[in-house]
Amino acid sequence: MNTQDHVPPVSLTKKSRKQLIIQQVNIHTRITYSELVSLINVSEDTIRRDVNELADDGEVVKIKGGAMSIAYHYGHESETYAQTNKLVIAEKTLQLLRDDMIVLIGGGTTIREFIKKIPPTLRATFITVNVLSAVELLDKPMIKTIVIGGQISAYSQMTVSGEVFEYLSNIKADLCIIGTNAIDPVNGLTDADWETIQVKKAMIKAADKVAILAISEKLNTSMKMKIADLQDIHYLITELPAGSEALQGYKTKGLQIL
Repeated sequence: MNTQDHVPPVSLTKKSRKQLIIQQVNIHTRITYSELVSLINVSEDTIRRDVNELADDGEVVKIKGGAMSIAYHYGHESETYAQTNKLVIAEKTLQLLRDDMIVLIGGGTTIREFIKKIPPTLRATFITVNVLSAVELLDKPMIKTIVIGGQISAYSQMTVSGEVFEYLSNIKADLCIIGTNAIDPVNGLTDADWETIQVKKAMIKAADKVAILAISEKLNTSMKMKIADLQDIHYLITELPAGSEALQGYKTKGLQIL
């Protein structure tokens, strides 16, 4: 992972390493051992030991090949990282909703805050690949919720099997709302998990308009594999004012910043 605006010291203490791991997991929801090795410049064995200890202390959740945010993982009650900022994003996203829309929606803590904010009077159909998003949507009496079934990824908690792609290839939603683990003006939307990337690509293709929700700490970061270019999305929603200097590099033809 390339974090352009964060360069850690050459050598970190164990405590500082752990703090950095927690920070990166919270920002990006999940992170792999190899990305942490590149960022912190220590051996993978050292990273694994740090993650194991953090997991034992309830600071992160261990997943295959890396670590996940406690707040994102089902069954863990924890305050959402940067919740105030995510609530701002959630409020902004509401302006994209209209009655009778078909909305394709992903998962994640920002998406979860958005779903909670949806007014109970909204009449729409929401299609999701994320079980946790579906559970949140059940509280909305006028929303019809459709979950695309199949194998669930331990990395992203999204359904990622062949049925997903077949279903998505046969629909055209009005709006796709997804989060991203990293976004950069040059590299666009990126992630580290191949299956997750393929599903998000299919979701983007299956909608007329695409909205990306991202806290500003994810700006100017990139991971190993591309999901989409900025030109492939229509709305970028952060907690920052639309005219913020930090967002200048994201202003491209057809992309509206909210």
